[in-house]
Amino acid sequence: MKHLLKTLWLMKMAMIEYRRWRPHPRGGTPRVFYGQDRLPARTDSASGGIIKCQDLADLFPNSPTSPTLLYLVSSALPPHLPVLLRAAKHAGCPIVLNQNGVAYPAWHPQGWAEANRPLAAAYHAADYVFWQSEFCRISADRFLGSREGAGEILFNPVDTQVFTPRATTRPAGAPVILVSGSHLYRFRLESAILAFARFRKSHPASRLIVAGRYCWGPDEATCRREIRDVALQAGVDEGIDWRGTYTQAEAPALLREADSLLHPTYNDACPRLVVEAMACGLPVVYSASGGVPELVGPEAGVGLPAPRDWDTLHPPQPDALAVALETVLSNQTAMSAAARHRAVTLLDVKTWQHRHSLLFQKLSL
Repeated sequence: MKHLLKTLWLMKMAMIEYRRWRPHPRGGTPRVFYGQDRLPARTDSASGGIIKCQDLADLFPNSPTSPTLLYLVSSALPPHLPVLLRAAKHAGCPIVLNQNGVAYPAWHPQGWAEANRPLAAAYHAADYVFWQSEFCRISADRFLGSREGAGEILFNPVDTQVFTPRATTRPAGAPVILVSGSHLYRFRLESAILAFARFRKSHPASRLIVAGRYCWGPDEATCRREIRDVALQAGVDEGIDWRGTYTQAEAPALLREADSLLHPTYNDACPRLVVEAMACGLPVVYSASGGVPELVGPEAGVGLPAPRDWDTLHPPQPDALAVALETVLSNQTAMSAAARHRAVTLLDVKTWQHRHSLLFQKLSL
């Protein structure tokens, strides 16, 4: 029965998609479709790849009717992807893919190859690929298969007019550390809390903000209890400000509450959170793995050395994180300025949008 229902659903989606797409007209302003009939608003609770579609939609509004170009983000692919790709190809419309990370044994032990199949379909169907980092390119070629089409590295962007440093100076001696995002692994928060416990011994007035989704277990309530127990056992629960999820519109104010970002994720491909934090002048303490070193560079934070490993996760050690936090605190002014400068000169959304605009116009000729 499930197979029959899925078949009927795919047939329905095929009818919708083939009616949606028209033969690709050359010239004119590109009508971009993001694979979703509706994009979430900035005030909606949204994260990940779909945020990039919001950035582009400011320049190229979502066009679900008679689109002339399909833009996909690998971390936000629609469920009817095969039908969508065939319909766009049949109409002769160009396909552009924004390629994030992939599944591999350490991250997705069970079924990583199956999880990569839709990613591979989009990767090889695309006429052009924007890899979010060099690490993304290496990962995609390794696990999705080397492609022959055109592409380039283009880091995730940030609106540096919206994500700005706070205007006031915080009193010395009370640093605030932020760990945020989607907490897919318990070690991400456990490492951060234990590092904070060590750091707080020499900085008793310091505080830790924990924000984002708790999603490594069967339900969020269980995850919250587990990690709260870690904080209680470490004796720092009273120094932690526990937050939940937040919208994109709420993100700048959250980041301005902190002095530094603690990002212990291993092999993170190109985290937008890091880019947004840098725009707000936050130095980053991070695992020097994945694409994060490409974003932060040598002056905007402290990276902890980590091997490149596809089979085993290597979470940073709390003691090393605590030492890195001390280094950031000792160089707060210079690192904060370097983080902001790097975001403005290398990662601003207007530059990112302009590069897309040039490509879209070229593909529409």
